[in-house]
Amino acid sequence: MVKGQDLAVSLEEFGLSKYEAQAYVTLITKGTISAAELAYYSNLPRTKVYPTLLKLEKKKIAIISKTKPIMCTGIAPEDAFDELVQEHINKVNGMNNLVTKLKEVSEDSKKARGSEEKRYFHLTPNYVFKQLETMIEGSKTSIHVIVDSWGLNLFSQCKESLIHAIRKNIDIKIIIPPSLVGSETFRAIPDDVKIKCADVSQNSIMFDDSEILMINSNNGKGAIFLSTEVLGTNQAKTFEQTWKNAIKTNNLSDMTKIDAQETLKIIQAINENGLGFVLNSVLQSKNKEIDMLEFLEKNGVDLEAKTIDEIITLVDSTLQITCSGQARYEPQGNHIIIESKLNSGHSLPWALLLEGYLHKKGFKTKMMYNNHNHSGEKIHIKVDSKLDSN
Repeated sequence: MVKGQDLAVSLEEFGLSKYEAQAYVTLITKGTISAAELAYYSNLPRTKVYPTLLKLEKKKIAIISKTKPIMCTGIAPEDAFDELVQEHINKVNGMNNLVTKLKEVSEDSKKARGSEEKRYFHLTPNYVFKQLETMIEGSKTSIHVIVDSWGLNLFSQCKESLIHAIRKNIDIKIIIPPSLVGSETFRAIPDDVKIKCADVSQNSIMFDDSEILMINSNNGKGAIFLSTEVLGTNQAKTFEQTWKNAIKTNNLSDMTKIDAQETLKIIQAINENGLGFVLNSVLQSKNKEIDMLEFLEKNGVDLEAKTIDEIITLVDSTLQITCSGQARYEPQGNHIIIESKLNSGHSLPWALLLEGYLHKKGFKTKMMYNNHNHSGEKIHIKVDSKLDSN
């Protein structure tokens, strides 16, 4: 608990004298009391009590009665200091506006001279978070982010600033390592922020394709790069390329971290080697069944214990993430439909995964592959008997 003496010392920062601060803390602690009682409880010299009360009354933080004996009451803190706090806020805002105008004058002057200074500012670890919040709130068009666990943790603490930026229709995109998908910090990011994952290991945040905040996760230090046309252009291109090849995470947000990580592991394995594995298997032996379950097991994923519903849901999620596709079971025709917005066999490994699972469970299947040049591809897996969802 904060002691009255500590509060009195802190109040001196609001422009109160030592006696005024002691008297005010006593008043809000004791309620309405006489001047004599005030002198006693606040340890004020009797000769200083009335002058001190007059000063408090003039500052509109105390009321003195017109009767005798004189009674005094402290104004509630939220009413007493609201105007003063707002005055300080206005002063700080005025100073910020002045700095902004001075910056504009400085930049215009440099451009008039035909040169633009390349600068960066170092930030200590305890100032990085505040600067990040300030830059989010000051962004006008876009916030493009590549972060590791350190950076994502900082961003997760900026939820209110991010929500405000979303309301201003600012384009916010974040790229994180796959290991962070499903984590608490991942879930703390507002839903409307677009998040993808890729193998990244840096903390680079670009605001409006011009200002860049970089953070060292080893020591928490940061640096802001301003007016860096070459660096900004290169960083923007790097981000665009990484974003294009990164994996979507919007379908993983409702999963547990374990399920999200398993799904990502399957996607990475099949994206990197799945199609090649299928094509090689076909070339080696047209009659040999392609065992995608065994392929995934070698890559650290065991799916045999899952139910058919769980497998279809898993494939549906991965198709939505990788090729804007889907997988669904049609009970009426007793077949599974797999669709992909992309051609070139992107959905084939997922279809073979489903077919291989069904074979392991004792079902016979027949697969039909349709490639529609402009609308993607569709695969029908006809099952010989009704699927048991259990």
